[in-house]
Amino acid sequence: MMTKKEQRLRRSRQTRLRIAQQGVARLSVFRSNLHIYASVFSEDGSKVLASASTAEKEVREQLAKGSNAEAAALIGKRIAEKAKAAGVEKVAFDRAGFAYHGRVKALAEAAREAGLQF
Repeated sequence: MMTKKEQRLRRSRQTRLRIAQQGVARLSVFRSNLHIYASVFSEDGSKVLASASTAEKEVREQLAKGSNAEAAALIGKRIAEKAKAAGVEKVAFDRAGFAYHGRVKALAEAAREAGLQF
């Protein structure tokens, strides 16, 4: 039997292959029980162009909890701003096998509103 993590990673593998073929920057999301993390990777996946998470000091000062949709929306906004500063406008959204729901959805919608295209 596969563990929950193995199942999630199996789901994410196909997405990553498809994104690699597209040749666009990848906005990857990781969700833990305490925090949410977002990173923008270069087209070939070799470099991290921008990253944001609820574990950052200045973000923690603004939030009571790093594990709710409100926190995820803030990270979505931050990652969009950082990505644009790094010269990235278009990304492919990589939810890393997580369901597009709740915190992952909140992050994606906030990033779209802040001007990232995907």
